[in-house]
Amino acid sequence: MNITYISLDGHVELQKYRYLYFVIMLTGYILILSCNSTIVYLIVIHKNLHEPMYMFIAALLINSILFSTVIYPKLLTDFLSEKQIVSYQFCLIQALLFYSLSCSEYLLLAAMAFDRYVSICKPLQYHSIMTKRTVSIFLILSWFVPPCHTVVPVIGRANTKLCNFSLKAIFCNNSANSLFCVASKALMTYGLVVVFNLALFPMLFILFTYTAIIIVASRSCREVRRKAAQTCLPHLLVLINYSCLFSYDMIIVRLESNISKTVGFVMTVQMMMCNPLFNPIIYGLKIKEIYKHLRQLLYKVGVK
Repeated sequence: MNITYISLDGHVELQKYRYLYFVIMLTGYILILSCNSTIVYLIVIHKNLHEPMYMFIAALLINSILFSTVIYPKLLTDFLSEKQIVSYQFCLIQALLFYSLSCSEYLLLAAMAFDRYVSICKPLQYHSIMTKRTVSIFLILSWFVPPCHTVVPVIGRANTKLCNFSLKAIFCNNSANSLFCVASKALMTYGLVVVFNLALFPMLFILFTYTAIIIVASRSCREVRRKAAQTCLPHLLVLINYSCLFSYDMIIVRLESNISKTVGFVMTVQMMMCNPLFNPIIYGLKIKEIYKHLRQLLYKVGVK
């Protein structure tokens, strides 16, 4: 069986700093797993958190764990290896999972925005609209629609001829387009459709939804305004943070010739670490009910 290998040349002075990189990234990965898992654990064991909003938060944090697991184990292995290479087949699978989970993030945030809209703008209809079935459908669509979209370009490129076997990245992402001899206009057009359907459209929906919430909240009593600010602000912060990181990944290929290797490496590391760590911190500290249970858990651990 013929296996084509791609070298990952996005690392900066790896021979000199390999152990430092390994310790930093391993620490980051452990923090991501522990922080996200702790919040998910609190949501699972406490019945008062078995509400749609908290279910979506748990799904978002699980998505962060899966997203990190797609990248970190291979990256940590590369730091300790003499050669940073990856098979072309594995590269395609990694890119598929990376963008599927990235798009799932937007769909989950869109579902959370809809939940907040119904809760604040149509409170009397909330329990009839946001049923367990509705929540389950949103979760299933959020995790299964993106792979159905992103698998098409992966299949299309599986047997595409390569003219370049060096990837200016530390894992397989959008930069893989530079490997092909001829860029497929059909696949590039399809990629734009995927970005619009799974990223831009959900983002516009989120912004429209929160605009409606702000309008309704501004005309309501202080209690409604407080509830809107308390529950919607964390979601908006996560959306802004993730959109900035996702935008960087989308444009990095176009700027590849104009951006230094060091800047690309630093930005990629920030993208890998910031969002998976940002989510549990924001939801753990800004959502009142989660923070209350988190404080109790930390107190019990401290007492022991």
